[in-house]
Amino acid sequence: MSDRSHRASIFLEDAVVLSQETHPGAQHILRLAAPDCARTAAPGSFVHLRCDPALPMRRPLSLLRADPVSGTIEILYKVVGEGTRLLAQRRPGDTLSVLGPIGRPFEWHPERPRALLIGGGVGMPPLIFLAERLRRVGGCQPFVILGSEVPFPFELVRTEEVLAGVPETITATPACLDEQGIPCRLASLQGYADCFEGYVTDLADLWLRGLDADARQQVEVFACGPHAMLAAVARLAKTWGLPCQVSLEEFMACGVGGCAGCVVEVQTPEGPSMKRVCVDGPVFDAEQIFPYDENRAARSLPRPPGEGLG
Repeated sequence: MSDRSHRASIFLEDAVVLSQETHPGAQHILRLAAPDCARTAAPGSFVHLRCDPALPMRRPLSLLRADPVSGTIEILYKVVGEGTRLLAQRRPGDTLSVLGPIGRPFEWHPERPRALLIGGGVGMPPLIFLAERLRRVGGCQPFVILGSEVPFPFELVRTEEVLAGVPETITATPACLDEQGIPCRLASLQGYADCFEGYVTDLADLWLRGLDADARQQVEVFACGPHAMLAAVARLAKTWGLPCQVSLEEFMACGVGGCAGCVVEVQTPEGPSMKRVCVDGPVFDAEQIFPYDENRAARSLPRPPGEGLG
C-alpha cells in the first residue's frame, strides 16, 4: 500500500492576489496570500487553482515558492490556453479559489549531499523551490540547471563563480538564486547571452565529468520538465549510476485522485501498475517511469570515464 500521509494536508481556501508579474514569452509570476497552503507546501507539490469565476474547471500549477511565515505562495506559469489567459488578467485584490498543496514532493537524502537540480520550461519552478529549501539544510550543496526556449522569466546576472566542468564563458544565472549563494547555470538553443548553447543534459554531463569519482557518488538528480527532457535526464542519471527523481506534468481534471484522468504506467517489483500523478506523484523514482534501455543509452549519451572511452 502506498504512503498516503501527504494527502492529509490539502486545504481549500480563497487566496488573495498580491501581485502579478509579466515576463516575455507570455510568462507570469503570481503571488498569492494562501496561508494554509503555504504552511505545509513542499518542493514538488502543486495547487489546483480556479483561474476565473467564469471557468469552473481548475488548473494544476506547480509552486515556485511557499513562505509559511508570510503565508504566501508564488506560481510561475505560461499562458497556453483559456484558463491561463484568464488567470493572467487577475489583479491585486482579486480572490482565487486554491486547492492545495497536493502531491508527493521531492525527497532529499542526506547521504547524497550534492543535489543536481534540472528544470526545463514550466518545469523550472519546483526546482527553484527545492534549491532554496535545500540551501537552508546544513551540508547540502545544490547545483541548478535551468533550460528554456523563451526568455528566462527572471532578472539575470553574471556570476564569477567557477564550477567544475562548466565552461567559464557560461556565466548567466538568476539573481534570486545568486543572492542566496545557490550556483545555477542556464541552457538554451536560442543563443541567449552567457547561456550554454545546448540541452540541459549536455550541461549536466559536463558538470558530472568535472567531479572526481568520490564527489560524483554524492550526487542525486532531481528534475521537472517536458516528458522528452525527463527521459533524457533519466538516461543520464542511469548512465552515471545516480539516483534520480522526476516530477511529471500531466493533464488533470479533479487533482485529488478521484477521476483517474492522470494515470501513468509505473514499474514496480510486482510488475507494471497504473498510478495517479496527482496524488501518487507527481514525483516518482525515474526508473519507475523510464525503464532503462541500455542500448538506447549507449547510443544517445557518452559513457562515463573508464568505461570504454579511448
